[in-house]
Amino acid sequence: MTSKKTRFTFQKRQDSSSNYHCCVPSCTASSRFNSALSFFTFPKDEEQRKKWLIKIRRDELQVTTNTRVCLRHFLPADVIQPSTPQGRRTLRKGAVPVLLQWNNYSLPAPRSGVWERREQPVPPPAKNVEGDLPMDVASLEHNYCSSAEPAALDLALSENAQLRSELAALRRQMEKFGLERFAGSDEDIRLYTRFESYAHLMSFWDQIEPDLEQKDLAHRFKVHESTVSQIINTWAHFLYEVLGAIGIWMDEDTIKQNLPEVFSSYADTHIILDCIELHYQTPDSLLLQSGVHSSYKSHSTFKGLIGIAPHGSVTFISPLYEASIRDREILKLSGLVSLLKPSMAIMVEEGFLVEDLVPFKVYIPAFLEKKSLLSGAEVGKTQSIARLRVHVERVIRRVKEHKLFRTEIPLSLTGSINQLFAVACLLVNYQNGLLVKAWAS
Repeated sequence: MTSKKTRFTFQKRQDSSSNYHCCVPSCTASSRFNSALSFFTFPKDEEQRKKWLIKIRRDELQVTTNTRVCLRHFLPADVIQPSTPQGRRTLRKGAVPVLLQWNNYSLPAPRSGVWERREQPVPPPAKNVEGDLPMDVASLEHNYCSSAEPAALDLALSENAQLRSELAALRRQMEKFGLERFAGSDEDIRLYTRFESYAHLMSFWDQIEPDLEQKDLAHRFKVHESTVSQIINTWAHFLYEVLGAIGIWMDEDTIKQNLPEVFSSYADTHIILDCIELHYQTPDSLLLQSGVHSSYKSHSTFKGLIGIAPHGSVTFISPLYEASIRDREILKLSGLVSLLKPSMAIMVEEGFLVEDLVPFKVYIPAFLEKKSLLSGAEVGKTQSIARLRVHVERVIRRVKEHKLFRTEIPLSLTGSINQLFAVACLLVNYQNGLLVKAWAS
């Protein structure tokens, strides 16, 4: 007696429209050619809708009721499957499209949906070896209890287990890549962030974190170079606003309370000044070249003024100027003179001739001028000032260690270079260790 096999035929899922298109760049999905693929409308909640637009990189898109994102850009866990063939797929609350081409996710080739599948027809009964009697259909089915090749099966299972183990280890590694992974190693923290320790970095984060408008910022890998540039510029401007609102200029009492003993001969020193020059991409215009060319560096540069307190903190940062400007002109334009009082002295390098510009004391190494030799007292003064003034050069070196300033600054950053420079200088007060360990107190 031959048993009858029941056939199930699922109806094709119908959408309200047959001409939806996925709005994700590089995605060619269309309901016209794949009626089994779901196309989801944008959330009504403004914040959630903004997250979708940011994820698919279409911030300026005008969203309408016909603007859709197809099923292939959502995690399976975010999609709620229908309970019946005629039902519609829905999204979990808070779901966002994350499976995108620029996240190293390759869209799969279109395939038929689950509701379009049909049970394969039963093959005709096979004949026995004698050619006329039908064989038992059940005898054609595979016997899953048999193990014709146990060695091959064991090998496949072993390889499968090994691959699963490697995949799990890789996922753990990717999930744990972050600051917490290096929290136990101050050496690694210094390598990746230039902060002295994990505790030091967390202290800095606690200071700026309340001003963040979006807390969902994280490290993103394998993104386009322009995206990296946008992230850097966004954070630079953010840090410029936050750190720039914190006053770094110190009053006389604070300076004297933190004055190192080595400054006992120059106890009224309030600030140590020096100029910094940053290599700049040479512009095509000959007129612009003449303004930014530095004869000292033999290159196009920007020039700025940095001032530190005797104990090493950066307390003054000027804007950047063209390399052709003189040091004394930068001092006049920077606004520093208006911050100083007659009781405050400054310490500068040889050649920084500003005594006639300021109404206070200037400590400067002696130079020959019209004399053939320096006196013993002048030599001693020059050496003592040089030993103290060298610390501002060490701060400048730390500023130049930022990756942006290791090579020439591109022309495209001209509009934001002052903000980037100020942030680099301000971060020196948080990153690295003390200039001189003996000054710790």
